[in-house]
Parts: sequence; C-alpha cells; structure tokens
Amino acid sequence: MQQVKLFKGMENDMASLEQEVNTWIRKSGARVISLSGNIAPQSDADNTKSGSLGSSSFAASDVILIVLYETTE
Repeated sequence: MQQVKLFKGMENDMASLEQEVNTWIRKSGARVISLSGNIAPQSDADNTKSGSLGSSSFAASDVILIVLYETTE
C-alpha cells in the first residue's frame, strides 16, 4: 500500500531535518518510492515594511519534504 509522510523543517537547520528523515526511513523499514520537497521563501518583516531590498538579513525559510513510500500492510 502506498502512503505519504510529510516532514517540515527550517532552512537554517537542514542537517536536523535530514537526520530526522533518514532515521524514520531506517526505523520504519518503508520502501521509499519518491522524495520531493519545497522551500518557501521568507523575508524579514522589517525589510518588507521599509521596502528595503538591499539588506541581506532574511528570516529562515520553511522546508517541506514529501515522502511517497510503500508498506507491506
């Protein structure tokens, strides 16, 4: 049976998200069919209010990973 598992993390903590996904794959024994993801661009609230585009200060973006996997159940 095919199922979907979602993982959410932050752009500035990708190592932790990677570790979480890899640990889940090992422990669950799931057969991964595909893994895809998306990053949602974020900008600092102060920069958007002032209209300043020249600043390099940005808030960390949300990252979502979608795992399509198969179980034997």
